Formats: sequence, C-alpha cells, structure tokens
Amino acid sequence: MASRHLSRALVLQTLFESDLTNALQLADAKKILKRNASEFSLGDSDMVFADALLTGIIVKQDEIDAVIIKAAPQWPLAQIAPVDRNVLRIGLYELLFADRAAVPPKVALNEAIEIAKSFGGDASGKFVNGVLGAVYRDIGEPQKYEAPKSEPGKESLGGAVVVANVDGAPQVALIKDAFGRWTLPKKKCVEGEISELAAKRAIKEELGIDATIVAPLREHTYRANDPELGAVDRTVAYFVAKTPAANALKCVVCEGIVEARWFSPEALPGLPIYDDLRAIIDAGIVQATA
Repeated sequence: MASRHLSRALVLQTLFESDLTNALQLADAKKILKRNASEFSLGDSDMVFADALLTGIIVKQDEIDAVIIKAAPQWPLAQIAPVDRNVLRIGLYELLFADRAAVPPKVALNEAIEIAKSFGGDASGKFVNGVLGAVYRDIGEPQKYEAPKSEPGKESLGGAVVVANVDGAPQVALIKDAFGRWTLPKKKCVEGEISELAAKRAIKEELGIDATIVAPLREHTYRANDPELGAVDRTVAYFVAKTPAANALKCVVCEGIVEARWFSPEALPGLPIYDDLRAIIDAGIVQATA
C-alpha cells in the first residue's frame, strides 16, 4: 500500500543505523525502530507493518545478501553504500518473501527505487533499479501485467508541506478549498503509484510549481464522504518539500480548489485551517528549516 511508504523509510533508517554499528540483531534493531517511530505519528497498523518488515529482513538477511552478491558481482557487499545496501535488503525481501497479495512485485520495486532516490546518492535510484530489475527478471517477472487493486472503502494519497526561503524566512504554500478552509496539496494515488509520486503530482497540479521532496513527514487518516462511494477512509502520506523561492502559485488542476497562496508561519494561527492539519504544517516547517 502506498500509505506504507513512511514505514519503509523508518525501516531503512533502522537498518542503516544497525548496519553501521554492526548491531543487526533482531532485539536491538526492534529497539532502534521503536525509538525512530516515536518521532512520527505512525498508525498502529503501519507500526505492525514496519515491525514485520524489519523482522523478516533480519531473519532472511543471509539469503537476501546472497542474492545481492549474485545480482551485483562487480560490487562486493561491503563496498556498496550503506543506504543502497539496505534499500536492496528491503526491496528484495518484499520482492522474494512478502505476500504478493499485500505487496505486489511492482510496488516492491517502485517503493525501493523511490526510497533510494530520496535517501541515497545521485546514482542510488539507478543502481537499485538495476539490481532489483535483474532479480525480478530472474524470477520470471511475476504479476508483470497486473495492476495493484485498491481496497474498497480506503484510499491512499500523497501530500506535501512545501516550504520556500524568502529573505531567510520560511513561507509555506497552502490551498483554499471550496469550504473556505486552507489546507495542504494532496492527490489520490492512482493504481500502482506510491504516495511520494502522488505528492509530487499534487505540488505540480495544485500549486503549479516545482519543489524537491526532501523527507517523509507523517501520515494522517481521516474519514470523508464521497458522493459515489459513501464513507471512505483516506490516508495521506505527507512529505516535506522545499523550493528556493516563493514563485507565483497557479493551480493547474483545480478540482475543489479556490486559490493557492504563500503564508509566513506567523500568519497561520489566524487562518481557517483544518485543526488536524495544524500540527502537520508546523512540523513540516520545522523540518524544512532545520
């Protein structure tokens, strides 16, 4: 599920720390994961997912590492960048050992590649894509032509807190909806799309600008009433995005959006913002300016 992107990022952070300290023991790694997760508003189901993913990777580590060595013989395992090595462990575990009904192979591939791009070096996405692609072809490209199905009554979205630096002070981009409330740009994940890509679309379509996503922020679940579907539980994975200048905002795809505007943090308390988003906006500004 696209809403599990943050869980995978936390597992990567945990594996990275464990790897660098030579502490890839399950009990120690679980403690690190719990500490890392305490910094984010991770839902119970996503914490269960992260714990199961971390456990599976560590239990299967020898088998996974053997696959990496075979698939990338020109790169000794110890010489692969720590981020890339652990992204491969995540991707290979989900590709080879996870329940394909829950994590289709294409989702496992796309998630790993996007995480590598977000947290690795300039060539990390290409490297991870090459290794995982080779393994995927080796196992016969399962479910190559199948699109992941959305769960009825639930939707996954990607959204962003976009922050610009204006004369050394932050400005945050918000959109006003048809109800007169200021909110964050977000888009529903289409079939096979991870939440980070949906967030990038939201920035482009609802703000009309380019911004660089720098880190996952947190997830937020709320219930909405869809005219056709009825009650729908929507989970938005929010990301922090930065842009060097507060360029003019112009909504390109304006479904239910009245306007878009930059605001200083000082102006936010007086705005009609949805109460459950205020902490997310504040956290995004802090993270973007840290």
